[in-house]
Amino acid sequence: MARVCQVTGKVPIPGHRVSHSNIKTNRRFLPNLQTKRFFLAEEDKWISLKVSAEGIRTINKRGLYLVIKELRAQGEKI
Repeated sequence: MARVCQVTGKVPIPGHRVSHSNIKTNRRFLPNLQTKRFFLAEEDKWISLKVSAEGIRTINKRGLYLVIKELRAQGEKI
């Protein structure tokens, strides 16, 4: 599961690299992933997640415990 955001599910998408002469070759647009440690106060432990920048914003907005609870309900092992 490399290069996949655990919170938002973002994955690399295909596209084209376009040269000055307008020649198109294949490339990949990678998500902005960070490996980040969060402290889960309810369970009194640290959790490492591979999240995108948007995933970090989602955790800040909705709360870590709610996001982790939803991930566990989807079957993700955390």
